[in-house]
Amino acid sequence: MSLEIIFLITGAILVLLSIWAGIKMKLGSTGIFLLISLGIIGIGLVSYGGFTYGLLNQMGHMEQVQTASKLEVEYPVQRVQVISPIEGDQVPCRLLTMGVYPEGHEKDIWVLLLPTDDMYYPQSDHTNTSYKRNGEWQVITRFGGSQDELYDLIVFEADEAASLFFTATIEEWQQNQFYPGLTEEEIPDTAVEVDRITISLAENCRGVF
Repeated sequence: MSLEIIFLITGAILVLLSIWAGIKMKLGSTGIFLLISLGIIGIGLVSYGGFTYGLLNQMGHMEQVQTASKLEVEYPVQRVQVISPIEGDQVPCRLLTMGVYPEGHEKDIWVLLLPTDDMYYPQSDHTNTSYKRNGEWQVITRFGGSQDELYDLIVFEADEAASLFFTATIEEWQQNQFYPGLTEEEIPDTAVEVDRITISLAENCRGVF
């Protein structure tokens, strides 16, 4: 539990306690002063905790990303594919990768990056899987290589088991602050490649994240 949540809960308890005591107990001027002080402290904790918690969460969702070139989409969409970036693009260290999917598509969509170390790196934002809505999907992709380094950007369809594997992998990497990548053999059989493009880095991204 975060410190901000503790402030919120403690403040709420103090406010409720002061209100309850004021209603149920007969107090002198000293007791009333103490209750008012308790209430003020509680309100202060609630205000501080709520403001800080909201600010931190807002900052978490304000991650700045850039976009790249975008393909013209032919409708109706027949398959899952990436439409931005496009083949041969030079991309920044943090990029919003976008794509489309056909009507009725129900599987999760994952983007994995394959740099020159031949290891696979699943990408996610706050939703873990790529965000899907109204036939379009997107996910924040983060690069950590050298300028001009080539990357394969690979799109996978995944069932629930494969999604859970990718999510657990990312959570473990984040917890350990160590991102070793996956070998091809570690990728679940139920994660099926559906699209792939090759891009390169427009800048040096080593140590950025």
